[in-house]
Amino acid sequence: MIPDLDSQIGITVYSTQFPGIGGKIRVEPEDFQVTEILSEKVQNAIKDQDGYAVYKLKKKKIDTNHALTGIFKTKGLRLKSLGLKDASAITEQFVCSGNKGKAIENFSTDKYSLEKIGYTKKPLTKKDMIGNHFKLKITDCQNRLSSFTDYDKILNFYGYQRFGSKRPVTHLIGKAILHRDFKKTVELILSFTSIHDSKENTEIREKLVDRENYEKYFDSVPSSMDVEKIVLKEMIEHDDPIRAIRAIPLPLRRFYIQAYQSFIFNQSLSSAFLDGENLFESHSGDVCFDLRGIIGKHVNGLDQNLALPFVGYSYYKKTRFDFQISKILKQEEITPKDFFIKEMQEVSSEGGFRQAAIHCSNYSSSDNVVEFSLSRGSFATIVLREIMKPQDPMIAGF
Repeated sequence: MIPDLDSQIGITVYSTQFPGIGGKIRVEPEDFQVTEILSEKVQNAIKDQDGYAVYKLKKKKIDTNHALTGIFKTKGLRLKSLGLKDASAITEQFVCSGNKGKAIENFSTDKYSLEKIGYTKKPLTKKDMIGNHFKLKITDCQNRLSSFTDYDKILNFYGYQRFGSKRPVTHLIGKAILHRDFKKTVELILSFTSIHDSKENTEIREKLVDRENYEKYFDSVPSSMDVEKIVLKEMIEHDDPIRAIRAIPLPLRRFYIQAYQSFIFNQSLSSAFLDGENLFESHSGDVCFDLRGIIGKHVNGLDQNLALPFVGYSYYKKTRFDFQISKILKQEEITPKDFFIKEMQEVSSEGGFRQAAIHCSNYSSSDNVVEFSLSRGSFATIVLREIMKPQDPMIAGF
């Protein structure tokens, strides 16, 4: 049976017939370890001096954005990450300076450490990080982890964290923006509640349902709700939803749109799978990625990975998945043109394509520990979802 949370984020199928071993993840931070993988070309390009400084950021119990904010406040150094890593894990990732002039020596806090590993001639980009390696412990599970062998037959869904996990609202915010319902956008940011959210957060959100309570409860909003405080401040001072939304950092505003695109993608993948489409092999007319990540049409004899459209204002209709996608867009009352937002052009999205199946390599398991590598953009929690088949993903630590 598919958990209700999965359905909320567009995942309505399992890729495999494996019965699941249950259990919990993230019981301790050490149970979920993630290490970024740089391309061999970039690894060889890192030198001892001159250029843009590259660092290895190791962290625990803090997400990437808050770690980088702490580094900037402490050392005055603005760094860019190649990928985002959440707080409920021990992670190693690469971050890079945006200018040549300033570098710092190694330093650490109780939650993160920064180690300078060298310099590159140009700043690193997301494309330089080709994947992640995971080492994951599953606690209190049934003893059949070793019998899971379908790691090469898993659909490439977007995972729970894409949608807010305990509070799956990011895609709903994105949809409200696309509908140009900016008042509803503000309401969702401030007052959308979830049974998985904390009691403290839920209580304050219930008070913020009423516009007249904004100023009254502003000082009661916890510091962890930093985005909500930004929006509240603007609404109190100007009572202008568009202005309040624009006060949110641009990467997060874009993320709201991307989250809704991810929801549409999950629904499309689920629907195509249920309709019997082969999503693990490409055929004539299909759009595919080659092994270098370059997009193109299917070529017989060439090693390629099937791709599905990631809907935006440049949506490409000429695929075998347009039937499912068009049906979903109609149900959602959204058109591809809606992704060009005149009132907020900076968050418009043309869309693109995403690999249909997860490419999982270096897979191994022993007792209750599993290790594997995934290409950039794929979610370890989606692999774990197939292995564990949790009845309640949040209770299981997802």
